[in-house]
Amino acid sequence: MHATDPSSVFLGIRARSDLTVADIERELYEERSVIRMLGMRRTMFVVPADLVGVVQAACADAVAIQQRRTYTKLLTEAGVGDGALLARAEKATLRALEARGSATGAQLSADEPLLRTTISMNEGKAYAAKQNITTWVLLLLAAQGRIVRGRPRGSWTSTQYHWSPMSSWLPGGVTKMPAEVARAELVRAWLAAYGPGTLADLKWWTGLNVAPIKQALAAVGAVEVDLDGEVGYVLPGDEEPVPPPKPWIAFLPALDSTAMGWQRRDWYLGEHKARLFDRSGNIGPTVWSDGRIVGGWSQRPNGEIVYRLLDDVGKAKAAQVEAEAGRLSEWIGKVRVTPRFRTPLEKELAA
Repeated sequence: MHATDPSSVFLGIRARSDLTVADIERELYEERSVIRMLGMRRTMFVVPADLVGVVQAACADAVAIQQRRTYTKLLTEAGVGDGALLARAEKATLRALEARGSATGAQLSADEPLLRTTISMNEGKAYAAKQNITTWVLLLLAAQGRIVRGRPRGSWTSTQYHWSPMSSWLPGGVTKMPAEVARAELVRAWLAAYGPGTLADLKWWTGLNVAPIKQALAAVGAVEVDLDGEVGYVLPGDEEPVPPPKPWIAFLPALDSTAMGWQRRDWYLGEHKARLFDRSGNIGPTVWSDGRIVGGWSQRPNGEIVYRLLDDVGKAKAAQVEAEAGRLSEWIGKVRVTPRFRTPLEKELAA
């Protein structure tokens, strides 16, 4: 599940199951059957615990290397440190976190002076600012799979987390495996959930280059299929058409994993991109009917769930949409959900 926006995790699971907020929190923070981590495209995901090692080796390790280069360059150019300073800060922060067991970034910064190293960003610009390196160090440790985001401070919509050592969260830590093996398993998992899809879809979703994706497709024995004149891929045994599901309605959250599953989206999005996506390609909350997007929704400050249908779905479907809006409102309760990335229709509805 996409987890850049924490509410997406809860609302996405809610749309696919009968789980409550308490159920989801128990799986995240007590059972730890799913883990929040950096993954594909340096994006936050919540993944099953048995896939953490796959995502780590396929994507997160490379993210850590790239971010270390970026942060080292920024420190060096600012004249306040170098890669050695970063390494010392990482070790010291991990020690401080192990001593506490669990802590916020602010608590760790108070414990460890190196985290209070300050750097000036965007000098000479209107948005110039000074910041310490706490966030950088925590991101590096997380990208290496050495620490993990635990419970948030506040409700399930909060982005402020307590951190814990990964070794205390997952017995034995993150499973190690060769990157090429992990990439094959990641591609297998994507094909199982999203196939058929194209090479362009896989490249976009994984953030990997074409060559390793082709190697992974060969490793899993992916079968080529025709997608309206374009080459697509499915897992072996998945070539035959599947029977259509029963009719369904869903209110999916911003950055939902289905809406963000493919690069090319016209086949389920229609002509609604301008109203439902922001300029960076992030999708807002959407209303679905039988496998296609038919509208968008939002929550107003007073808690009301509001939506707008962009397609004519007929009276019967419209009534089902209205009923689902009521069920969503009841499930959310007193919490207020504001997407991290606002889209034109969502902002219009919220107002």
